[in-house]
Amino acid sequence: MLTSIEIRHFAIVEHATLSLERGMTALTGETGAGKSILVDALGLALGDRADSNVIRQDADRAEISLTVEINKLPAAQAWLQQHDLDDDGLCIIRRVITREGRSRGYINGRASTMQSLKELGEMLVDIHGQHAHQSLLQRDIQRTLLDEHAGLVEQLSSLASLFTQWKDKTERLQRLRSDSSDRLQRLDMLRYQVKELSELDLQENEWDTLNNEHNRLAHASELKQSTEQALTLLYEMDQGSVQQRLETLAGDLSRHSAMDADLKPVVSLLNDAAIQVNEAVNELRHYHDRLDMDPARLQWLDQRLGAIHELARKHHCEPGQLLQRQQELITELDEIDQGDAALEQLESEISELEKAYDQLAQEIGQRRRKAARSFSKAVTAELRQLGMPEAQFDIAIDDLDPPQRTAHGTQTIEFRVCANPGQTLQAISRVASGGELSRISLAIQVIAADNTHIPTLIYDEVDSGIGGAIAEVVGRRLRSLGKSHQVLCVTHLPQVASMAHQHLQVSKSSKDKQTRTRIHPLDHDHRIDEIARMLGGMEITAQSRAHAREMIALAEA
Repeated sequence: MLTSIEIRHFAIVEHATLSLERGMTALTGETGAGKSILVDALGLALGDRADSNVIRQDADRAEISLTVEINKLPAAQAWLQQHDLDDDGLCIIRRVITREGRSRGYINGRASTMQSLKELGEMLVDIHGQHAHQSLLQRDIQRTLLDEHAGLVEQLSSLASLFTQWKDKTERLQRLRSDSSDRLQRLDMLRYQVKELSELDLQENEWDTLNNEHNRLAHASELKQSTEQALTLLYEMDQGSVQQRLETLAGDLSRHSAMDADLKPVVSLLNDAAIQVNEAVNELRHYHDRLDMDPARLQWLDQRLGAIHELARKHHCEPGQLLQRQQELITELDEIDQGDAALEQLESEISELEKAYDQLAQEIGQRRRKAARSFSKAVTAELRQLGMPEAQFDIAIDDLDPPQRTAHGTQTIEFRVCANPGQTLQAISRVASGGELSRISLAIQVIAADNTHIPTLIYDEVDSGIGGAIAEVVGRRLRSLGKSHQVLCVTHLPQVASMAHQHLQVSKSSKDKQTRTRIHPLDHDHRIDEIARMLGGMEITAQSRAHAREMIALAEA
């Protein structure tokens, strides 16, 4: 629910901060004081379009902030988490409009689009007014209200799941069928490519192994000469080979170590070096003996590496990736070879999904029609209690034309009404009178209150065109609705205002050629004065105060 609203430099409001409570709140004031400004500000905070004309004349920008408690609103919590905007059960929505025409929105301090404000706002607040967009006019909302009244939430979730599976498989089937014209050509190409790669008989890591061998054979002469020179220097020179010199040095220093023990580690290192040189000589001899000047082998390696490189070029991959590419082609070939079986399996699965969907959709349609009758009857009765004695409300349910499946079933749903005798039922979006539209909305919300998940309902001039006993009925309906929802009602009727749990007064004043609107909560005594004013005009008498006190007492009884 809304816990607070702050408005700065909007229209003729300089600055207003309001704390809102649960239940029904009445917003009253003299004609022209700006009672609807609060509703307009709420609409802007929740994503309505705006321009710089809404900014107070002496300011550079207007700002509206809402604080919303969402601890008991799982849908809103899930939305905030999905968009990484959650903040421990608190939601602060802020809208800024600048004189330059720029508009910015924020959710929990993070910049957000107007679409995001609208999406979140539709879960939090429903505005019913003569000049405001109403969610009730949307076909999707009408369908949701009926489905919730009919208790179809779980069934519709199952239907949506069946629809998603059916749609995905149908689209896959269409893709497979559209590819069938190229299937034979692709099969021939794949078979040729797989045969060519299989004949190459490439082994794991063969490319690297053959490259190493090729480099060795291509440089065999140079390698032989280098190893022979190394062997000569290390061991085979008659005098002065590395091995001889190491042995001589080790012997000389060994004799001197008897004079100085500090030389012993050096002697040990030289002896180790001589051993290492001897081992290196043995390895070089083995390497030298293995070096083979084999032109035929080198020629074969050239041909083999060339064949591998050529196939890699044809398949647009590196030679070392050719085995992986071969496996990919084999997998694709198997899938296409099994295409006929896959098509048959897919067609069978789609047929089963269609049967399950159609059966469930038919059951949902039947329950919708049954619920529509009881819902229409109840709303019609409510409208007649709300000062529309000849009103008739009906819910039209028609099969989609042409027949088609959707995630929500196979019917269209439209709320229709006629307000006066002799008129035909028509969509509520075409109802001309704003007051009638507000009362129709109120009647629907009262009937659907137990199933409506939007926590805050706002009614702007819901009592337009009514008075007397009917006004009292409207007030009692709003107070009753306030038991399960937060209700904010802009009204000019004392019969409605007296029913509120909380009362806000809008007043207007002029100073220094500037007009200012102020919104403030009323305590018990000031509330009596305000309702007395609404009853008797500017002059408040003892009689009007007594009447106001009696009306409030009756509401609270």
